[in-house]
Amino acid sequence: MKKVFIVALAALMTLSASAQKLARVNFTELVQLMPEADAAREQINAMQNEAQETYASMMEEFQTKYSQYQQKSASWTAAIKEAKEKELGDIQQRIQEFQQSISQELQQQQNQLMAPLYDKAQEAVKKLAKAQGITAVFDQSSALYFDESSVLDLTSAARKELGIAEGRTLEQLQQELAAQAQTAQQ
Repeated sequence: MKKVFIVALAALMTLSASAQKLARVNFTELVQLMPEADAAREQINAMQNEAQETYASMMEEFQTKYSQYQQKSASWTAAIKEAKEKELGDIQQRIQEFQQSISQELQQQQNQLMAPLYDKAQEAVKKLAKAQGITAVFDQSSALYFDESSVLDLTSAARKELGIAEGRTLEQLQQELAAQAQTAQQ
C-alpha cells in the first residue's frame, strides 16, 4: 500500500511539474533600452563631466604650483620651500580624497537613478507572467540552461509594456553611446 501511495505521489508531482509554465526574459535588455534609461544615462554623464572638470581644475592647480616650485625653488629659503612642498602635498591629498569620494558618490547616484527602472521592469514582467499564468520567469543572462521549446520568451511583450521602441537593440544602444563618447571627446 505504501509503495502505491509513493508511486501515486511521484506521478502527481511529475504532472504538476510539467503543468507549470516557465518563461524567460532578457532583463538587461529591458532595463538598458527603456526610454527612462536614456534620461538616467544623461544625468549620470552630466555628473561625470562635472567631476572630470573639477578633477582637471585641481590637476591644473597642482601642475601650476609644481611648475612654479621647480622654477623658483633654488632661490627660496628653506622655510618658503618647506611651505610650498606642504602646499603641494595638501593639493595631492585633496585630489586623492576627491577621486575616492566622487567615485563612491557617482556609483550611489547611478544606483539611485537606475533602481526605479529595475523596479518598473520587474513589475512589468510580473504583470505579464501573472496574466499568462506563468509559474516562474528566469533572466536569460543568468540561466545556465533552458530548453528553448519549453520556455516562453516574455522579452518582446515586456518591451511593448515598457514602451521600448520596436527594433531598438543593445547593439544600437552601444553604438549610440560610443558615438556620443566620441563626440564629447572632440
